[in-house]
Amino acid sequence: MDLIEQKAAARKAAFARRKEAFANAGPGQSAHLSEVLAGYRGVPLAGYMPIRTEISPLAAMAEAAAHGPVGVPVIQAEATPLEFSRWEPDGALKAGPFGAQVPVVDDYFDPEIVIVPLVGFDLNGGRLGYGGGFYDRTLERLRARRATLAIGFAFDAQEAAGLPLEATDQPLNMIITESRVIEFSRP
Repeated sequence: MDLIEQKAAARKAAFARRKEAFANAGPGQSAHLSEVLAGYRGVPLAGYMPIRTEISPLAAMAEAAAHGPVGVPVIQAEATPLEFSRWEPDGALKAGPFGAQVPVVDDYFDPEIVIVPLVGFDLNGGRLGYGGGFYDRTLERLRARRATLAIGFAFDAQEAAGLPLEATDQPLNMIITESRVIEFSRP
């Protein structure tokens, strides 16, 4: 099986685990995320508008927005880095690509912290996304400009050993789940 087939199989298994975790999830999923972000008050950050069965960072994003800029990703074109537009908890939104909501008014900025959605993760900071490479390109671009903290946010059930990763896959600095915070030392 080649790498593309390995990634497709890993995604299929991870989606199934995430779907089950989502169905069984209770309140307070973002408590650990809120605790971590409290240590970075005022630092520009980006979260995401959850789609399908993604764990929701919205409560933690709303708390952070009271202290500094919070953005959400806006896809510009296929195979390009994401841009992040300023988001407010009660701000006007419109439908964006892939069903995610985006702010009606574009107000782009570069975050220093990026909360990254994912399909699967490993305990080395590896992340399996949807396959478009948007976050890998984005993190590579942001990290070329300055230190950027990439926080994977997921259900515990999305953990997998031996993810099929490539050299272009950007590592996470931290993974936060509904039950724990896992940090990785990165240069």
